[in-house]
Amino acid sequence: MSQPDINAVREYLLTLQDNICRGLEKVDGVARFVEDAWQRDAGGGGRTRLMSGGEVIEQGGVNFSEVFGDNLPGSATAARPELAGRSFRALGVSLVIHPNNPYVPTSHANVRFFIAEKPGEDPIWWFGGGYDLTPYYGFEEDVVHWHQTAFDACQPFGDNVYADYKKWCDEYFYLKHRDEARGVGGLFFDDLNEWGFERCFAFMQAVGNSYLDAYLPIVQKRMTIPFGETERDFQLYRRGRYVEFNLVYDRGTLFGLQSGGRTESILMSLPPLVKWRYNWQPEANSPEARLYTDFLPHKNWLK
Repeated sequence: MSQPDINAVREYLLTLQDNICRGLEKVDGVARFVEDAWQRDAGGGGRTRLMSGGEVIEQGGVNFSEVFGDNLPGSATAARPELAGRSFRALGVSLVIHPNNPYVPTSHANVRFFIAEKPGEDPIWWFGGGYDLTPYYGFEEDVVHWHQTAFDACQPFGDNVYADYKKWCDEYFYLKHRDEARGVGGLFFDDLNEWGFERCFAFMQAVGNSYLDAYLPIVQKRMTIPFGETERDFQLYRRGRYVEFNLVYDRGTLFGLQSGGRTESILMSLPPLVKWRYNWQPEANSPEARLYTDFLPHKNWLK
């Protein structure tokens, strides 16, 4: 198995952060990302970039982080006891974009590399990541475009890659306590090392590079649709589901907090405004109800 090249991964991730920030700034046209470089006392650091108050993007963060240490947090060793007693290094780019217009979906993407080492033993390493889409008002053509872009990124790596990682995404971004999907899915993969370093690294790059191709056409198509208080209110209500998932289930959030990561950077994924309402139900056959009936149930979007 080919040996991992951490420097190549780092260089790619930093470039990816730059490229995504430029693409999002261009589509917004007004706001710019503000960078906050930080250091982690226990080892490592990162570049947090935040945009707020934009014409299109209400709040968005695109983060690069690289953290390392002598011992892994419990969230890692509980599931992988073979990692106990190893030093670790984790690098990644993670982003969440919360738009102003309720007709523009929220999007999330993440690509990451992890390696754990112990003297005298082979390193344990893997890649992970993916992206998923969380609409408030569904448009079938948008969801098909999102999944088609994901399919195209996966296809060079095998006929079943998209189907497997689409299914994993559906299962992962699921609020068990609500019995409800967070959005319309996309891709999710983790623990990827069986193809060897070069091919796994190439796949992570294919996923990272395709994010803007998947998201920006949707943003450009929906960002000027007029909306009112009803649509805005529903957007803020549905954002509550995003918060619930990130704080209860998300592995990245749990790993970051347990490993002593930077709290402000970890929680930048949360929306600036959100609402909860007791036992609220949408009016039957309304556009809000169709999100639940036509878009959140898992389905094959590429028929």
